[in-house]
Amino acid sequence: MTNQVVISTNIAQALTKAVEEVKHDKLFLLMDETTHELCFPVVKDIPCLSEATPIIIGATDTHKTLDTLAKVWTEMGNGGGTRHSLMVNLGGGMVTDLGGFAASTFKRGIKYINVPTTLLSMVDASVGGKTGINFNGLKNEVGVFNAPKTVIIDTEFLKTLDHENILSGYAEMLKHGLISNDENYAELLNFDLGDVDYLHLGQMVGTSVAIKERIVEEDPLEHGIRKALNLGHTAGHAFESWALSRKPYLHGYAVAWGLICELYLSCIKTHFPTDKMRQTVRFIKENYGTLPITCDDYEELYGYMTHDKKNTAGIINFTLLGDVGDILINQSANKEEIFEMLDFFREG
Repeated sequence: MTNQVVISTNIAQALTKAVEEVKHDKLFLLMDETTHELCFPVVKDIPCLSEATPIIIGATDTHKTLDTLAKVWTEMGNGGGTRHSLMVNLGGGMVTDLGGFAASTFKRGIKYINVPTTLLSMVDASVGGKTGINFNGLKNEVGVFNAPKTVIIDTEFLKTLDHENILSGYAEMLKHGLISNDENYAELLNFDLGDVDYLHLGQMVGTSVAIKERIVEEDPLEHGIRKALNLGHTAGHAFESWALSRKPYLHGYAVAWGLICELYLSCIKTHFPTDKMRQTVRFIKENYGTLPITCDDYEELYGYMTHDKKNTAGIINFTLLGDVGDILINQSANKEEIFEMLDFFREG
């Protein structure tokens, strides 16, 4: 669905080519406060950006709101934006999600380019054409499917990340490995997250993006196999929503914890091998710790799961696995099984 994904080792060359490929009258560059400080210096001297109007928004998911979206629309309008303008989103998943939605709706839609700067946005948010904002206390509640013209992935930006943000993106790579094959998955479990080899990580990012691209191409609007990408996300989004009003965690941490839950369900419902589940749980707990939920939180978490966009007719929908690469979409679990899953998450 994305028109092209460029794995770049020369950001100036890649971005210049991507911008030149889209005829435009005005160029807007969307960043949040963090990427403006840490990542803008990497691109600011590229000549194709000399005419760009910068738009800077607040950082973190707490700003992925209707108010921020309105600010972006306003700045584009005040900056002389037309339906022939172009938007470049420089940032993590929050920037590419919100910027993609802003571009997709301004003047009924202008073209946009994503330059993801976090590992999470490289392997997940920036590729695949999902855009949106959080609304009414729910994550990604409002948005559209609309692919960027180009996604430029340059692992130079990974060196600007702290360890937590590397881990956050790596959780989505673990998910891609689980829905791919044993070889990819073994490589991910054996990678040393304590001492990151950026060259090796860059190669793994390329593999991870290719897995997602292949699935998205087959099913751009998520009617079937694209639901494979939801592995870990039914429980993960519930954890994320629960944490928002307490102590917010990065998206990838919630996904990692969601993988523990949904691999457990896969063991009891679809015969996923217990040894692979245990190996994965150990890797996640060693690197991501755990979320401090108690049994008093189960009803609230269950409530978030009932609001999940993937549900049909009130049935909570999971993507489960029969084995690594053996994807089983549209699997349901009842309340008792979900509470048992949460017990395992806390004690397993």
